[in-house]
Amino acid sequence: MSRSATIAARALVVALVLSPGLGGHDSLLLGIAAAQAANVQRGLAFARVNCGRCHSLDKYSESPLPVAPPFRILHKRYPVETLEEALAEGIVTGHPSMPEFRLDPGQIADLIAFLKSLE
Repeated sequence: MSRSATIAARALVVALVLSPGLGGHDSLLLGIAAAQAANVQRGLAFARVNCGRCHSLDKYSESPLPVAPPFRILHKRYPVETLEEALAEGIVTGHPSMPEFRLDPGQIADLIAFLKSLE
């Protein structure tokens, strides 16, 4: 998600939350949507720091490292939720130059939310 799209999405959430007439159920849904948007943004930030040197992190560009699949196609290979265990234990399979790393549960949730946003 581009910076301008992120700002627009946040502005829309704020506008909807502050608009009169929204009741409990609508406010709850907006709160959930805002939390999910925050997860996606944290996942993107993590991916930029740890993955972006090799993988494409958007819906259009090629990966900087040709053997590293663009993140937008991972869901075509397998459900991204199945990565949770591998991310917690340390991914050791991937492209040959991929470093091994382990994520904490919050980082896993954020990265999975980001990957799902690319579907």
